[in-house]
Amino acid sequence: MIDRLEKEVDMLERHLQVLRMVIENEPIGIVKMSNETGYPHHKVRYSLRVLEEENLIEPSSQGAITTEDTVEFVSDLDTKVDEIIDKLEGMKIDEVPEIEN
Repeated sequence: MIDRLEKEVDMLERHLQVLRMVIENEPIGIVKMSNETGYPHHKVRYSLRVLEEENLIEPSSQGAITTEDTVEFVSDLDTKVDEIIDKLEGMKIDEVPEIEN
């Protein structure tokens, strides 16, 4: 159950790292991103596809570039992450009574 969440968080981290690289270096291509992040080309390509489907980046002849939606997404990101952290904090089971066999 928790393993799936952990995998999703890892994938989200990769997508956001790729998005950050596009924001900081646009236009940027797959090869450069792969070399700088250490992620294989196919994983970078997948992250780029996800970001493009979310309209956060778009392809150009020079490489990936940001869109009009990128700024709004980035400005809302910290708030959304904080809300998720709060929700996860509320899920913790701090004290477990002794379980009798």
